[in-house]
Amino acid sequence: MTSAKSKAMLTGVFATLLTSTALAGEVNVICSAEQPWCDLMANAFEAENPDTKVLMVRKSTGETLAQIRAEAGNPKVDVWWGGTGDPHLIAAEEDLTQPSGVDTSKLLGWAQNMHDISDGKTVGIYAGALGVAYNVDVLEDKGITPPACWKDLTDPSFAGEIQVANPNSSGTAYTELATFVQLFGEDEAYRLLAEIGKNVNSYTKSGSAPSKAAARGETGISIGFMHGMVKLASDGFPLKIVAPCEGTGYEVGAVSIIKGAKNPEEAKKWVEFALRADIQSRAPETGSFQVPSNSNAEVAEESPELSLIKLIDYDFATYGASETRKRLLARWDKEVKPASN
Repeated sequence: MTSAKSKAMLTGVFATLLTSTALAGEVNVICSAEQPWCDLMANAFEAENPDTKVLMVRKSTGETLAQIRAEAGNPKVDVWWGGTGDPHLIAAEEDLTQPSGVDTSKLLGWAQNMHDISDGKTVGIYAGALGVAYNVDVLEDKGITPPACWKDLTDPSFAGEIQVANPNSSGTAYTELATFVQLFGEDEAYRLLAEIGKNVNSYTKSGSAPSKAAARGETGISIGFMHGMVKLASDGFPLKIVAPCEGTGYEVGAVSIIKGAKNPEEAKKWVEFALRADIQSRAPETGSFQVPSNSNAEVAEESPELSLIKLIDYDFATYGASETRKRLLARWDKEVKPASN
């Protein structure tokens, strides 16, 4: 009798465990923003959805694109959140992502444009302009005149003083490459990038690393997104930010659901969460000063004013195409990378 009763109790316990396991959801996210913002998003989502566990890793856009290509047909990721839009568009073109079916009516035009040109497979979550930062102390100590334009970076006085990311792994650096091609024409762009390469001391994997190095005085000049530079300057580092005189490109950070996601309902819920005004308004809590895509979101005072920057008419459809990216990177590997010291 006792044995039968014990078995019945155990059966009930196992049934409860199985039921609770079945009810508990999860969403697997790759985050291509800065780690503090990744953490805030994961924690805030779990707080609103206590039955869903966020399994998140941080990777650059180039690394993420490579991973979801390798896992096509059997994805381990549900959502790709953050990072420059060009690789998100490439993933959409290669049928690695799927339409999210979310409402974009409250988003700004540039965010809706990402949604439209990808047939709903990706959508813009923030924007940020490309620029140059320099460490005031480093340049003053060495008697170097600060740059004001992209072409200034070819000056021999900057030898060994410039740091920028590698466009093969960094969406930031790919945006730089595509910006140069659109500003100067392809042949002249590669000539200039090779000349600048003679002054480059390191091509980093991460797009945010160069400005952090410039802030610490490990390099004199960095190329990256202005919102990251603003964060470092607001932390007290001696950085000055330059919007290059010729004009500059910009990113539209994006979010995409991976095709064949094993947790599609949670994935859509994540995208809807990421597009909300109240959630986007929390980005400055982590020192992230991009311009949010929701028209009702609050824009931090520290965020660069895009209307005051000479922005090019960045062609996301062309430079977010797989073949374009492949060709530009191959030429960069051949002509630009070997020029660096």
